[in-house]
Amino acid sequence: MTVQIPDDIAAALRLPEAEQQERVILELACGLYAAGLLAAGKAAQLAGKSRLAFGEELTRRNISRHYTAQDLATDLAYAGI
Repeated sequence: MTVQIPDDIAAALRLPEAEQQERVILELACGLYAAGLLAAGKAAQLAGKSRLAFGEELTRRNISRHYTAQDLATDLAYAGI
């Protein structure tokens, strides 16, 4: 998938040109995660960050984690607890 951003919109971004692509991708990854459209691991992959670094970014943005009681039960079972 390719997302096209018109030149006039790219020029209107209040970012140095060298930072635009990385920042837009990070914004997209955070937005998709926050909306529940992408899992944390895949959002981190899209953003080009480790899961830990992406989690820290979510914390900075006050985006809550999507971690359910079922997720906890699965993790505990996997850990043998």
